[in-house]
Amino acid sequence: MLAKRMIPCLDVTDGRVVKGINFVDLTDVGDPVEIAKAYYEQGCDELVFLDITATHEKRETMVEVVRQTANQVFIPFTVGGGIRTIEDMNRMLKAGADKVAINSAAVHDPDLIRQGAEKFGNQCIVVAIDAKRVGHSWHVFVTGGREDTGIDAIEWAKKVVSLGAGELLVTSMDKDGTKSGYDCALYQAIGEVVSVPMIASGGAGKEQDLVDVFQQTPVTAALAASIFHYGELSIAETKQTLADAGIPVRL
Repeated sequence: MLAKRMIPCLDVTDGRVVKGINFVDLTDVGDPVEIAKAYYEQGCDELVFLDITATHEKRETMVEVVRQTANQVFIPFTVGGGIRTIEDMNRMLKAGADKVAINSAAVHDPDLIRQGAEKFGNQCIVVAIDAKRVGHSWHVFVTGGREDTGIDAIEWAKKVVSLGAGELLVTSMDKDGTKSGYDCALYQAIGEVVSVPMIASGGAGKEQDLVDVFQQTPVTAALAASIFHYGELSIAETKQTLADAGIPVRL
């Protein structure tokens, strides 16, 4: 069985790592390159950088941060935020990213997924889905969680995989920053209709939350920010807890 992955997430704005709750009330956490290096040395499996205001403010994602990180960190890392074209993808991958994540751009032009997969390979294309419960279903939100597209998140997951997405990064907006546990129902529902690797994001507050999401859903990776940024949990301790629970991880 493939090892489950622990992935710290660095939300970046104006070249600094920030953290919020439910996508708002952002506070400064530190320098992205320094934080990425520290996580790498602690034994994380991958990293995700999200330039969380790039799409909203129509700015390009920070190429220089990516380049500096690639010189310090020797594990796969994904970059998202403000990536709207094949040229944007190429710039990030050339700067040192292993994968690119697209969200708003994929909704506005789904064919971008196919184009990216054909040019760079499916394994490089991560589709990020920001999902929020609306009534009895989940809707896809874009523009940094500001806009409800009305698109059903489960159906959207099926569509993006059919277009060539090699991985999904699914964030529960309801759980984001709350430390109240992952939205296991959301990941179970998506896992029933797709077979590509899926990263769960939003809600990690304690080690048991990570155990639960791996035991109760088919996700292949769990992403966390607050608990690692503020030193509440260490990656090594968390991995040991997962291993003790019978979940395959790289120690």
